[in-house]
Amino acid sequence: MTMSRVLEMPASRGERASAYFGAKLQMETDATDVYFDLQHASGGGGFTLLDARSPESFARGHVPGAKSMYYRAITAESTATWNKDTPIIVYSVGPACNGATKAAARLSTLGFLVKEMIGGFESWKEEGYPIERSAAAS
Repeated sequence: MTMSRVLEMPASRGERASAYFGAKLQMETDATDVYFDLQHASGGGGFTLLDARSPESFARGHVPGAKSMYYRAITAESTATWNKDTPIIVYSVGPACNGATKAAARLSTLGFLVKEMIGGFESWKEEGYPIERSAAAS
């Protein structure tokens, strides 16, 4: 008899699954939804887009309209003028990078509303969405 590694723990349905996936979606979004909102929602989607990669990576290419702040630079002082009622969507390189997760953890500790754009900049490029380049990080 072959045992399934996938189903070793049974799949879930109902309230438990709904609560889990609902909570997960409160913390995450993806490049497609960010792009859609940037294109269709008034005011640029109603959120701030934050690139948590290094300033050099940001300068080489980033999501248009994103702000740049390396995740290690996120402090109460560096974000003192930011509006805590505006959600921040944070991204970094891609699935193999946890810079966005570290940025989201720092921001949430400081009291900001935050979501992580899963897949990061790699997913953005993979979808063929526009890329902006700059001489220096803004």
